[in-house]
Amino acid sequence: MQSKYKKWFYLILLSLVWGSSYILIKKGLVGLSPLQLGSLRILMTLSILTLAGWRHLQTIPRDKWKWIALSGYLGTFFPNFLFAFAETKIDSAIAAVLNGLTPLFTLIIGLIFFGVVFEKKKLLGVFVGMTGTLFLVLDQLQSQGVKNGMYTLLAVIAALCYAMNINIIKYKIRGVTAMGIALGNFMAIGLPALIILFFSDFHQLNFHTTSVLHSIGYIFILAFFGTAIAKVMFNELVAIASPVFSSSITFMLPIVAFFWGVLDGEQLGWLHALASITILVGVYLVMDKKKHTSK
Repeated sequence: MQSKYKKWFYLILLSLVWGSSYILIKKGLVGLSPLQLGSLRILMTLSILTLAGWRHLQTIPRDKWKWIALSGYLGTFFPNFLFAFAETKIDSAIAAVLNGLTPLFTLIIGLIFFGVVFEKKKLLGVFVGMTGTLFLVLDQLQSQGVKNGMYTLLAVIAALCYAMNINIIKYKIRGVTAMGIALGNFMAIGLPALIILFFSDFHQLNFHTTSVLHSIGYIFILAFFGTAIAKVMFNELVAIASPVFSSSITFMLPIVAFFWGVLDGEQLGWLHALASITILVGVYLVMDKKKHTSK
């Protein structure tokens, strides 16, 4: 498959998979705590990737490991827990919309740290997207109260982590296979996840209850499709496309998340819709129609 078609195939498929991940997180939190969910998801994914791609570790140059480890923490470890905690107070669809900030953050980080030159209209996109985020955060603060509304910021921080990770993969880990990057990421974060799981009272859960068993099942589905397989596809997408195009998956992802949220009975008002549309317009404005250049 040619790269120009392959990148669109990956973009659409990843949108469907990751758009469904927010409702799986919500369902997983029924029987698990955020710490248990995040750490279990990492360890399940590590097991799956180890079985599938152990030989790829040998292809990773020694000088790339520090960047792969950093990529693991920014692209998986911190966002896993941030979104899990965020969805204890905000709807899954809102979390997905806030993740739409990733392309905007990717643009800013590429501009500041990697000398990437973009058209001026993309700065307008950043402003529009941030405006939509402000609307969404203010609405959550008003409806949920300051304490609960602040959980929206956890999703914003997770989007920032994703953006930093995309730039690291694109500019610092070139030449490493997509599977090698994915497995290397999880090798780097596996031990901290195991420690967190141990101290999260996971062993004290009643594994005979339906809620716990169903939650673990949802997290396995999330780990297998939404993390292990999707992570490899995303790493390859970053390798064959620009960072902003790669992060534009979040332009389509909220549509899938909104669909699942409505089916699950989430109440989404007109301000949610307005803020979401504003963010997506901002993302559209920063989308590449031409290849960008570096200084």
